[in-house]
Amino acid sequence: MATLKLLFFILYLWWAIRETWANERLISPSKLEMFVDDLPDMPKIKGFTIRNGVPGSRSIKIGMFEKKWKFHRDLPPTRVFAYGTSNETATVPGPTIEALQGIETRVRWKNHLPSEHILPWDPTIPTATVTKGVPTVVHLHGGIHEPESDGNSNAWFTAGFKQTGPSWSKQTYHYHNVQQPGNLWYHDHAMGLTRVNLLSGLIGSYVIRQPAIEDPLGLPSGPEFDRHLVIFDRSFRTDGSIYMNSTGNNPSIHPQWQPEYFGDAMIVNGKAWPRMKVGRRKYRFRILNASNARFFRFFFSNGMTFIHVASDSAYLARPVTVRKLLVAPSEIADVIVDFATSTSDAVILANDAPYPFPSGDLADEINGKVMKFIIDQNRTVDTSRVPPKLIEYPAPTEHDAVETRYIAMYEYTSATDEPTHLYLNGKAYEEPATETPKVGSTEVWYVINLTEDNHPLHIHLGLFVTLEQTELVGIEELKDCMMKINDPIKCNVSNHSRGKRIPVPAHERGWKNVYKMSPGAITKILIRFSLLQPNTPYPFNASAEPGYVYHCHILDHEDNVMMRPLKITS
Repeated sequence: MATLKLLFFILYLWWAIRETWANERLISPSKLEMFVDDLPDMPKIKGFTIRNGVPGSRSIKIGMFEKKWKFHRDLPPTRVFAYGTSNETATVPGPTIEALQGIETRVRWKNHLPSEHILPWDPTIPTATVTKGVPTVVHLHGGIHEPESDGNSNAWFTAGFKQTGPSWSKQTYHYHNVQQPGNLWYHDHAMGLTRVNLLSGLIGSYVIRQPAIEDPLGLPSGPEFDRHLVIFDRSFRTDGSIYMNSTGNNPSIHPQWQPEYFGDAMIVNGKAWPRMKVGRRKYRFRILNASNARFFRFFFSNGMTFIHVASDSAYLARPVTVRKLLVAPSEIADVIVDFATSTSDAVILANDAPYPFPSGDLADEINGKVMKFIIDQNRTVDTSRVPPKLIEYPAPTEHDAVETRYIAMYEYTSATDEPTHLYLNGKAYEEPATETPKVGSTEVWYVINLTEDNHPLHIHLGLFVTLEQTELVGIEELKDCMMKINDPIKCNVSNHSRGKRIPVPAHERGWKNVYKMSPGAITKILIRFSLLQPNTPYPFNASAEPGYVYHCHILDHEDNVMMRPLKITS
């Protein structure tokens, strides 16, 4: 162990020296002209077969490769980690996996990454420990599947499975695809390395389709009019390499870790500020915020609207029209945009979310623009529609809840008031699970955010509805008590839960797997540990090892260590 720590320290010194020299060569985003690259459409891989018109299960292999990727016309190629069926076909983001509801997909995830990482790696936070190689493990975000295929952070593996984590058990992951149709995404989830592995490029979309109930809706469809938009931020050096500050806020405690990563360039489907030519008709955009920490509040520069039809991995009961769309890291907004309503021949998809959200720096001319749509002057034939009703799932019913839990969010700081780590319920990840719901049960969780940040909470396996959100009163008194005894009941949290109600937006009142926990507020959610389809049990043992987790999806927080085990019981 001492040798490993020495090795990490030497690597850190090398990175620090390199960083000091390279900082002077950071590229100014203003030197990269916007809207010069066309929006790519990522490759698609079918997770099923069709034989004699009958769909069947399929096994596929997807690797992780180091390669060069061109993020902008005027930027040199960038070293990235990318998903694909081969080094030549690997992309950032990776290929979109298309699955069918009820048809199994098996994926053999293969690590072909080099012996050293392309980004700085902080050994002082809980992290995968290896002698050589880059640990990875894939989590299918929003998936309802067996624990062994969930991508547990300690189920990591290096190239050729030469080294594996303590929770690793299998090379091929089994996705049953029995849940409702909707949008998912896959990404790396290795302990302590999620933020750097995703920054390097290990992200991709996954969609579960159910034509029998989706096609009659009449929404825009087909590869031209139904598009995935994977949006994230990055900074670059003049040589094209990804820039990540390698000096931490508390370098004597964490040499590299910082509480949030924000990049200067806005990337959509692997291109910085791309453009897309569209017709004067309706399009469907499945928008994923794949940033480490940046929230986006999207709007159109000409006042056009979004028609929200699905949130995360589930349809809404009815479409909701909005002018602005706040999307947290890892959230998916599935929207219809009708360019026939545009009064101009071009429109900018813009962003005005502060960073960190909600009280950080204001968006500027650079990060306030995301992409450009160039609209055909002639009206296009459009047979698609947005029906008044979509897909209705069982309504949340509190009387079904068999357990009530309190989840407190903490941030800890040093003597200089700089963050050192974050916890859920004041506990480290390694401590035994305290959240142990039963298979098929419904629970109510009260999430108490004692920090100044908005934390997008993601719960593996569970689907939940946000019932209400309320500002806390006398929060400093509550925080002082909670920091001392970590007991919301003894700290009289109910006496503090009497502030102003924070409305849950209409388009976020359906079933979700991520929700934004407002700072200084208590959020009441109702969680189901069962499928939305009535009387349909899980086709796997959800109580098996290594279990599941729940965590903040600001990746820098998750890595240090705003994540807890979630153990399902039978």
